[in-house]
Amino acid sequence: MNTQRGVVLIVSLVFLLLLTLLGTSSMQNATLQEKVAGGLALRDASFQAAEAVLRTAEASVLAPGFSQPECPTPAACLPPSEALTLLAAGDGGASGVRWIASQSGFFGIQHLGETEDPIGMPPPDQPQKLYRVTAIGLHGTSRTVLESVHTHERRILWRQRQ
Repeated sequence: MNTQRGVVLIVSLVFLLLLTLLGTSSMQNATLQEKVAGGLALRDASFQAAEAVLRTAEASVLAPGFSQPECPTPAACLPPSEALTLLAAGDGGASGVRWIASQSGFFGIQHLGETEDPIGMPPPDQPQKLYRVTAIGLHGTSRTVLESVHTHERRILWRQRQ
């Protein structure tokens, strides 16, 4: 009987070690899930901000009397690359887009030219002006960039840039 006195202590310590490892693993998993959920919440909030900014910019394009000069060169009509890094309103970099601050982001409008056959619309009586609206939503460390193409009547194209 004297030889078994320390066995209970050793078995108890092994079980305690196993429970500690299980608890530590569970806490790491919970922390990881919380970080993922926080990232998704930031991304969703930046998307909602970009959508609100896009709607604000689209309303100005659809307003009666809206006009803007056409892009001076084909390169100036490309989607603005600074949309993925922009931090303040004002005149853009290489694209020449003028960025306007709105709520929790920025927007820029480009006049792409005219067309006689806009996508998904019956042929109009006169050429339709096409405008690209680029909206940037910022929330925390997350950025969402949305673009739409418009005539004076409605949106004809929409996409999210990565």
